[in-house]
Amino acid sequence: MRHPYERALSLARQAVADGARSRRGDPGMGIDIDVGDDEQFAVLSDLAPCTINAEGWRGDRLVFSASDSGTSLWITVTRGQEEELLARLNALGIPSTALAVRRRER
Repeated sequence: MRHPYERALSLARQAVADGARSRRGDPGMGIDIDVGDDEQFAVLSDLAPCTINAEGWRGDRLVFSASDSGTSLWITVTRGQEEELLARLNALGIPSTALAVRRRER
């Protein structure tokens, strides 16, 4: 298996070949990941601890953000997704207090 960074660079090269990305851009920055694709999502997951910034968008709405603090991540989830996430964290021995819930401002 290739190193995750090499897989990310491969995605960037493919985007250049497809015309979706400029040849002049930094090859290691601004790489689009289709989080619906398990292999691409694995690249994101593998590189998340090393990245200076990762954002997930659904159309024009930001749904997650992780930055280089190394200690924070925020995501937008449904009530059911929140329950599933808390159950998974609990199964790993991570207390629910590891998360801070910020309700959507209206």
